Formats: sequence, structure tokens, C-alpha cells
Amino acid sequence: MPLFISSIASGSNGNCYYIGNGDEAILVDAGISCREVEKRMARQGLSMQRVKAIFVSHEHTDHVRGLSTLANKYQLPVFLTEGTRKACKLAIPERLLHPLTDLQTISIGDLAITSFRKYHDAADPHSFIIGHGELTVGVFTDIGRVCERVMEYFSRCDAAFLEANYDVDMLMGGRYPYFLKNRIRGGYGHLSNAEALELFVNHRSSRLNYLFFFCRTFHAIIMTRLW
Repeated sequence: MPLFISSIASGSNGNCYYIGNGDEAILVDAGISCREVEKRMARQGLSMQRVKAIFVSHEHTDHVRGLSTLANKYQLPVFLTEGTRKACKLAIPERLLHPLTDLQTISIGDLAITSFRKYHDAADPHSFIIGHGELTVGVFTDIGRVCERVMEYFSRCDAAFLEANYDVDMLMGGRYPYFLKNRIRGGYGHLSNAEALELFVNHRSSRLNYLFFFCRTFHAIIMTRLW
């Protein structure tokens, strides 16, 4: 059975990722409104009726903005760590909230979702890899640094959502206040374009051979490093 993956939303305005087969699917995060999730999925021929659960990486607004409405409307179980739950203000019934722990694997139909802790400035941030038969998809966003776990799980993936957040020179020469620049690049913020490329080049599996990019600076780095 084929596996369908889609970045429904990505960026500071909201994050939401769809991974599913023909029978069931999950969402990782719900950082845009319920209506916007439905609209964007419909444009891609994806159905909320296949979605069986939502997994939450951390409590920042751009990852949970639409979570309560989406979970309540479709009566979806929400998997999140205790730290993330305490940090969120969720209007979701207790019966829909399910505890998530580090290195736990949860089965949703034929999908196997494994959580692992990461570095980010949140209460208890986690990333996920999703297994389906012999295929593995990873969601590697909001990662402050490339640690051993990130390298290990990235190396297992046949496909991955990998965030490349900023160019160091543009960040340091830009208008952001100094504290925000430090927050972004300080090891608990986000991966730079160069760090993300380093992960892709040195730790991808032999099956992960495609990199899609839409940043001119990132393009220049890739041309330098790969060719």
C-alpha cells in the first residue's frame, strides 16, 4: 500500500504534516486553523476522514493553533508528552488526550509512530519517525542542534521533512534584536541552512536521495558542497 506525505503548512505562521496510507493517516502538529487544514488537504485530494490521530511536537503556537478545534470536531486522539500538555492551554476533553513518552512507539493502524526528544526551547519537545512496512518518514523541524538521536533517526528515513531555517550571515546582519539572533542559533532554536545540509549529506540513508529547496542561499551552499 502506498504512503502519502504532505507538508500541509510549514513555517512561523503554522506547521502541520500529513503522513498516511490508503486507510489511515496521522497529523504531526496542527499549527493552522481547522478550516485551513481542511482546505489545504482538500486541494491535495486528502481527506480528514482518514486521519486517526494527531501527534504534537511541542507547545509553541505555530504548532498547536488549530489543535483544539481539529481534535474536537473530528474526535481525534491527541498524543503529547506531559510536559507539552502542561505548557499548552488546550480545550480538549481528557478522554482525547493520550500520554506520550520518549522513545515510545504507538501504532495507528499500519502506521508505527516513534517519538524522540530533541533540542528546542520548549517544555518537552519531541520529533517523530513514522514507519509503514519497509518505509520510514521523519519529521525533523524545530531542532536546535544535530545530536546523536537526530543523526540516528534521520539515517533510517526513506523520506523526511527537514527544516533549514536561516543563513547565518543573513541572520547576524539582519534586523532581529541580538537576543533573538542568539535564540535562533543558540542550540535550542533552529538548524541553519548549512547544518541541515550537513545532516542530509553525511547522515542520510542510501534510499534518501532527493532534496527539494526554495532558498537562493541554500542553493548556493548545495552547489558548493555537492558539486
